[in-house]
Amino acid sequence: MSAHGLVAASSRTLLITLQDGTRRVYSLSGNRVTLGRAADNDLAYPEDGVLSRRHVILERDGNDWFALDQGSKNGTLLNGERLEKRTRLVPGDTLNAGRVTLFYQDPAQTAEQTVVFVQDDFDATVSDRSVMTTLDRVFGQTSAGDIESALSTGAIKRSSHVQALLDAGRELAGHRPLHELFEVILDLAMKSVGARRGMLATLEQGKLAVRALRGEGFRISETVRDRVLSEKSSLLIEDASRDESLRTSTTMWTSKVKSLMAAPLQTKDKVIGLIYVDMNELIRTFTTEDLNLLTVMANVAAIRIEHSRLVEVEQAERMLSNELEQAAEIQRSLLPREAPRLGTLDVAGQSIPCRSVGGDYFDFLPLTGGRFGFIVGDVAGKGMSAALLMSSLQARVQVLSEETEDLALFLTRLNRSVATSCPENRFITFFIAVVDPATGEFTWANAGHHPPYVIRASGKIELLRGGGPVLGILKSHKYDALRACLQHGDTLVLYSDGVTEAFSAEGEEFGEKRLEDALAEMRGLSAREVLDGIQQRVEQFMGVAPATDDMTIVVVRRP
Repeated sequence: MSAHGLVAASSRTLLITLQDGTRRVYSLSGNRVTLGRAADNDLAYPEDGVLSRRHVILERDGNDWFALDQGSKNGTLLNGERLEKRTRLVPGDTLNAGRVTLFYQDPAQTAEQTVVFVQDDFDATVSDRSVMTTLDRVFGQTSAGDIESALSTGAIKRSSHVQALLDAGRELAGHRPLHELFEVILDLAMKSVGARRGMLATLEQGKLAVRALRGEGFRISETVRDRVLSEKSSLLIEDASRDESLRTSTTMWTSKVKSLMAAPLQTKDKVIGLIYVDMNELIRTFTTEDLNLLTVMANVAAIRIEHSRLVEVEQAERMLSNELEQAAEIQRSLLPREAPRLGTLDVAGQSIPCRSVGGDYFDFLPLTGGRFGFIVGDVAGKGMSAALLMSSLQARVQVLSEETEDLALFLTRLNRSVATSCPENRFITFFIAVVDPATGEFTWANAGHHPPYVIRASGKIELLRGGGPVLGILKSHKYDALRACLQHGDTLVLYSDGVTEAFSAEGEEFGEKRLEDALAEMRGLSAREVLDGIQQRVEQFMGVAPATDDMTIVVVRRP
């Protein structure tokens, strides 16, 4: 198979056919589908007098779907036999309920079984029974995508074809989900040119994905496919049986195709797929005007498909944005809304995610004996996955902080808990200091986090060096706790790497040296002033450059 391979959609669907020949595709995306005459059914057909109010139900069980008649008056047929009990459906099964026909299908399986692109020595350029055209030829000098423009050129004259274009414009003007739109487009195209079989496929990441099928046993020449996609040309084979060069084509012979057409789904200069139709009988053959009609319809359809895709992308983005905003609100509620008022300690803390939600964590923990725990953690990664791990970390910290007062044991147990459930490509850096507000003495432990700073009242800046590895890597590691003291006028500064690893527009890193210089200048300021001063320095340094990591700062000062 050449560059344009074949992929197919995978969800199970129902091809629904009504008595008047109207068709639609229904995606089986939930766990239960009801059909009947009553309006509250998922598939309701109140005008069908043969249906019961509650006629038949389809239910999902794992990866399979089952059908069960609801005691309907006229019964339900499965492949021509009365449906007597709950029965598992197999792709290819047909259900008849009233005047409604349901064809249960797996688009992926159907496409793989019925559409094969084969290598062939077929060459349309040497055949006198083939015609090729492009959008520019059909539309002349007018802009493509306008039905009136196509009619004005005279390329489409037959009244039935004019009506077909007008019908297509009307049908495609509505709002349909993409999976239904593909089916409607193919039905319109086949009906307009009188085709017996047809296929619509779109290009997805360089491969053709079959979106709609009518018929089976497709063996399509790779030459036809590649010419349509690469050269943006529509192709017509009028009568393969009457052309010596085409009668030798393996594709034509094995498929018993007498006449075929293929047109690109083209929007301006972009090709997003193709429509293929053929006939295996010679009651009539496709004509040049049929080819022009298919070319125009494919162009109009392509524009409609692209519009629907944009609408779906916008809807998905809105949903994601709403979900992220809700997640951000939940995360904000998990973090401290304000610093504790401890009298003998001046405290401030804040976390700024670089996205809607982040993986940084900070907390103020009231402990026994009037002590207070100050925490900063950083989950590797960003976005929703990091936020979920951050929430899990917070819950573990809350539970373990109530179980033990030994800080080394606390961090050892926390690491064991994190390592048990943390994904292999994730880890967490973590620092905790437990301070006695009355004396300023504190115990601290570090799991791979940036060493915090202590700004002494004299102006000297010290690093709290030491600790163990990050959480979640070495399950059995035992951590140690160290001791220090905040004298009057001293300030403890905890921070995440979003501070020191912030980049300017020129790609320069903020770094520890700039942070230390800033801290030296802020000696004697309140905790809030120190926090705000650090943020302002980092933001001024970054300028117009976007933040690449979450930024968290906790400041504890003993006035």
